[in-house]
Amino acid sequence: MKDPHDIILKPIITEQSMEDTMLGKYTFVVAKHATKTEIGKACELLFGVKVKKVNTMHLIGKKRRMGKTSGRTSSWKKAVVTIDLDPEAGEYALPGGKTGTSAKRYKTEIAEFGFGQ
Repeated sequence: MKDPHDIILKPIITEQSMEDTMLGKYTFVVAKHATKTEIGKACELLFGVKVKKVNTMHLIGKKRRMGKTSGRTSSWKKAVVTIDLDPEAGEYALPGGKTGTSAKRYKTEIAEFGFGQ
């Protein structure tokens, strides 16, 4: 797997993305080659949260002019990561008819990356 810091580049902090944090949705600029699975695993490793789903979109660059010269800004990829706000310990079946639970505890918010609820 690729390094999680190479997949998630920076957060997108706007008025709309801050409102979505109340619903457990966090918005990031991600690498253009990253898949939804890689983005979800990177969020779980970096922030210690349980990811429910990942929505991605490609955004094309805008045309810009500087005097006579015209150019274009870089295109980029955005990901909206929905985390589980009420993580439960998972139960699974063991051989012999016993059940086991995972002792993994997940956080319910991402506070390290400039987000606050």
